[in-house]
Amino acid sequence: MTLPKFILGDNTAYPDAIFVIHTEFPRFIINLENDEVEWFEDFDAEDQKELETETENVIKLATDFYDAEIAKYED
Repeated sequence: MTLPKFILGDNTAYPDAIFVIHTEFPRFIINLENDEVEWFEDFDAEDQKELETETENVIKLATDFYDAEIAKYED
């Protein structure tokens, strides 16, 4: 199965939360309500350096994805 790079998610147990799931390395889920990130990867020391440099970029991409999806609903 081919998955999209980003997936929107919600859950009635978290009524104010909006989740964006990133399905490619580094895989994570971000709660846009409070910017909490849960990583689905185990990182070693080498990955940690890459993660630090890429974290800001992939979180911005996740936020941009959400904004673009919401804009489609508003049209």
